[in-house]
Amino acid sequence: MTTAPRSDLANALFSELLMADQLARNRLSKVLPKGMELSHFGVLNLLARQHTERRPAELARAFHVTRGAMTNTLSKLEWAGYVHIRPDWDDARRKMVAISPAGRAARDAALAAISPLIDDIAQTLGEERVRQTVPVLRELRLRLES
Repeated sequence: MTTAPRSDLANALFSELLMADQLARNRLSKVLPKGMELSHFGVLNLLARQHTERRPAELARAFHVTRGAMTNTLSKLEWAGYVHIRPDWDDARRKMVAISPAGRAARDAALAAISPLIDDIAQTLGEERVRQTVPVLRELRLRLES
């Protein structure tokens, strides 16, 4: 009989996570620069932070999307001039993706646009509560990834 309260707690946790995710995506999408989608920002942000080229398959794994979905995102980013896609010199069947200077500028503009929103939420929650929550969410993410 003790499983019901645990199940209720787990359901409440995931219900809150899913609703928070939906609301956060909606709010962030509204403040991103015109034409930029969250998936575009995510790829640009990862490439900007890692300072290295990545293969499309690596990016697809990192974002837990299909290769086709990543190819679509990368095509849009390349069309916008935000990424450079070149053949892998070691294996011509593969490609390498790098952020362009325009992509870095677009990522920086997007970060500037979303920062007030996320800063306000973090400030409202309080630094200590955010500091306590991040490790829990990280552990949850890692468990879901495995």
